[in-house]
Amino acid sequence: MSNWPLLSVLIWLPILGGALILAIRDAQTARWASLGVAVPTFVASLSLLSGYNAGIDGLQFVETHAWIPAYKIGYNLGVDGIAVALILLTTLVSVLALIGAWSAIDKRVNQYVAAFLILEGVTVGIFSATDAMLFYVFFEAMLIPMFLIIGVWGGPRRIYAALKFFLYTFLGSVLMLVALIYLYLKGGSFQLADLYALPLSAKEQTWIFFAFLIAFAVKVPMFPVHTWLPDAHVEAPTAGSVILAAIALKIGGYGFLRFNLPIVPDASQEWAWLVIALSLIAVIYVGLVALVQDDMKKLIAYSSIAHMGFVTLGTFIALWLVREAGNADAARLGLQGAMVQMISHGFVSGAMFSCVGVLYDRMHSRRIADYGGVVNVMPWFATFAMLFFMANAGLPGTSGFVGEFMVILSAFQRNPWIALGAATTLIIGAAYTLWLYKRIFFGEVANSHVAELKDINGREWLVLGVFAIGVLALGIYPKPLTDLMEPSIAKLAMQIASSKLL
Repeated sequence: MSNWPLLSVLIWLPILGGALILAIRDAQTARWASLGVAVPTFVASLSLLSGYNAGIDGLQFVETHAWIPAYKIGYNLGVDGIAVALILLTTLVSVLALIGAWSAIDKRVNQYVAAFLILEGVTVGIFSATDAMLFYVFFEAMLIPMFLIIGVWGGPRRIYAALKFFLYTFLGSVLMLVALIYLYLKGGSFQLADLYALPLSAKEQTWIFFAFLIAFAVKVPMFPVHTWLPDAHVEAPTAGSVILAAIALKIGGYGFLRFNLPIVPDASQEWAWLVIALSLIAVIYVGLVALVQDDMKKLIAYSSIAHMGFVTLGTFIALWLVREAGNADAARLGLQGAMVQMISHGFVSGAMFSCVGVLYDRMHSRRIADYGGVVNVMPWFATFAMLFFMANAGLPGTSGFVGEFMVILSAFQRNPWIALGAATTLIIGAAYTLWLYKRIFFGEVANSHVAELKDINGREWLVLGVFAIGVLALGIYPKPLTDLMEPSIAKLAMQIASSKLL
């Protein structure tokens, strides 16, 4: 591992590149320039994978610099296996989103692609920060480009959707800031390692737990603070929906692993039943809500909420198992399942929103009723879509099955009824996914507009092909991903098990 500041490169290359692209007025030049930044960022991120040593305990690629010494706030970066997987997902999906929506936007293109690049950089910062205040700065900074992407280039109700997204997320982040300031006053440090070792009373843990819970629940999003997501997805441009579903939602799950479980493990255990109950509601109720949608994007958005429920379910089931039953193996299985589900959802949801974008670019409609018989005119596209829809339904052999199965298996060792509730997603998910596919693709050609559709071009082949490789590779052979994250998962489980309440 070299002394090259790789994490800083991954953060600041897209941010500075995006800032420079603002000066480019020609739309096509701005698009190519964005790829000229995003592709090298992805290539550089591969060095994290090749240079990461799973046999070394602790963070790697560490960077430590003083930032605000008076308050002991540092520009401190470092990654473990969990963060490496999420950073690679971020840099890859950012490239695919820019390519997939190449010609979807024709106004203020330089500002549009710049917002995406800046969003990519601050997201990598979130996954890399080991100083809680630095994490918070990146956490808040990502609101700005996403707000602009929805509010400037979105649909007819874009202002409403952007404001709703901003207000929900900002409210949660304010509570997180209050909790971080309290922890600093208590322990005199914002370093995550110091916060993990900070002794807290039961009352302190409870208040801090709920502050973090609200902040990260909005990001996941969990029921009942999920209502901003369908509006944001419906109004956002295609690439915005891809980034929002594939990357931004993962910040909530990552926050639970980095803050709630290791900093306030006892309060997390005490209130785990609440998170598990809300997760099951997301899996079952929100899945049923998806069944009645008439807008493709809104249906997939509700599907995302249901599938992200497995992330929080696996995380807090694991907490129960390791803290109450001392079942470290089952707990690690739950945490691994939650993480695999996060990565899988990034590929599956990103692919499904990309498929909606392919149709919308041709028909300028997201209403399911406007389609029918698409397989007759777009057979290759229908083939790709079938793979992604089956993955969304949890078909074995696809990535959608692996994480959900691991979480269900872990839940069964804690309570079979919880596992049964979680397993209903395999039925409900199949119902709304297959019904959506049937209405769009099967049957006779619905109208003259569908009859005129052309199959996917080379650019769309590339995007959907890469998503397909990810879905199949993770579904058939998930071992490289689980091996990458296993030491970090095991350390987290041990950290939770050994923590003591005052």
